[in-house]
Amino acid sequence: MGTLSYLLDGFLVALTWQNLLFAFFGVLIGTMVGILPGIGPTSGVALLIPVTATLTAGLVPEAAATSAIIMLAGVYYGAMYGGSTTSILLNTPGEASSVVTVLDGFPMAKQGRAGAALSIAAIGSFFAGIVSIIGLILIAKPLSNFALKLGPAEIFSLMILGLCALTGLAGKSMTKALLMTTIGLFFATIGVDQVSGVARFTFNIPQLFSGVEFLTMAVGLFALGEVFSYLIERYNSERMVAKITRIFPTKQDLKDSAGPITRGSVLGFFQGIVPGAGASLASFLSYILEKKISKNPEKFGKGAIEGVAGPEAANNAASGGALVPLLTLGIPGSPTTAVLMGALIMYNIKPGPLLFDENPQVVWGLIASMFIGNFMLLVLNMPLVRIFAKIIETPPKYLIPIIAAFSIFGVYAVQLSIFQLGLLVFFGLMGYFCGKFDYPIAPMVLALVLGPMIEYNLRRALTISDGSFAIFVNKPLSAMFLLIALLWIAIPFIMKMKGKKVIVNEEG
Repeated sequence: MGTLSYLLDGFLVALTWQNLLFAFFGVLIGTMVGILPGIGPTSGVALLIPVTATLTAGLVPEAAATSAIIMLAGVYYGAMYGGSTTSILLNTPGEASSVVTVLDGFPMAKQGRAGAALSIAAIGSFFAGIVSIIGLILIAKPLSNFALKLGPAEIFSLMILGLCALTGLAGKSMTKALLMTTIGLFFATIGVDQVSGVARFTFNIPQLFSGVEFLTMAVGLFALGEVFSYLIERYNSERMVAKITRIFPTKQDLKDSAGPITRGSVLGFFQGIVPGAGASLASFLSYILEKKISKNPEKFGKGAIEGVAGPEAANNAASGGALVPLLTLGIPGSPTTAVLMGALIMYNIKPGPLLFDENPQVVWGLIASMFIGNFMLLVLNMPLVRIFAKIIETPPKYLIPIIAAFSIFGVYAVQLSIFQLGLLVFFGLMGYFCGKFDYPIAPMVLALVLGPMIEYNLRRALTISDGSFAIFVNKPLSAMFLLIALLWIAIPFIMKMKGKKVIVNEEG
């Protein structure tokens, strides 16, 4: 009863006219941040912190902190909503969690089903947002305590499992997927080592000291790769642009999406609680899960609505889950929540176990505003589906320059570097050749995201164990993750070898 009364008090705070305005502008700006490739929720939240300080200047300190964090959190989960739009329509993921949506969202758009894909993404995001808020209310503290038990060895092994699971995105060839994963890990090592200060694979190029930027690689491989593919192979072909047959999903689409949305919401929430895991890992694990349990796994990558519904639900639920360790333990679970933590501290609000007791207005006002904000997002996004879906009907001769402009502007606006534009072209050509010869791109991009986390936790674990690798098998959870990873790789090869033996015996 105590929790319910606190939540009702939170709604009284969130429903004041100024906090409703802060929530509305937060989710509206967040949606724009998600749609524009290159900005991302972390940058969007960071850029708006000074704005919130100005807007809340005349308020009582606690009320100012509440209004500011409501707006900043709205930008966070609003960006997760908007991130699917360019992934589906323009094959342009603006952040890591949108990469997986490209795999089936863009093929759906090319088939004339952009409206259904966008609608399901919005519905899945809304449902996942509500699930994550309920989870935050009910089981935040117990789950945070469990997540804290995952030390560096367990997190490293979980990341290795994630890399092995990337083979689920491989299409026809696991070997090609493993090769692309390895290339992604190589790109992740480029830059100055944070521990030793040694420059690795930089070739004395100063622009590479900070490493290969995710934005440059993702936009180059997916968006610019599509531009080169059109210019090189399809410029003279009479390719008809798919017409939008429906704006909203059919009953069958809703039926096919119900399970993935539910599973993605639960998986994403639990994944988001683990510090450092993030929404990108949740989205591709959801995609792999749906592909593994599907009766028709061959349809994935060709416009399966389950491949949009599950990952979109997972990345939105993960954003809510990441707030659990932040609010209850003072540990940010993602880069964006780290920025949110900085904003709270700026307002003299200290996240952690005492937050719920010392500043109930802030935390419960935030939780209540997330309910309201998710409804606002659904009301905002569903009417816009019709407008967004029309983008895909634009003839290629007009659409391709738009995609190229989005790619170049998105990268240059964030990096302000001509060198990064050169890298963009390099990855664009790489994306074209990978597509031409059927090498999967997603494993390489996601390996770039996971690579630094793998290296960081490997070093932490070896420091704890005085350099002994036995720590990874002595810890039960770590050993379990590694065993699953090994089986994930070994079983398909064993099944393939058995299949060859059966064919040989039948022929003999």
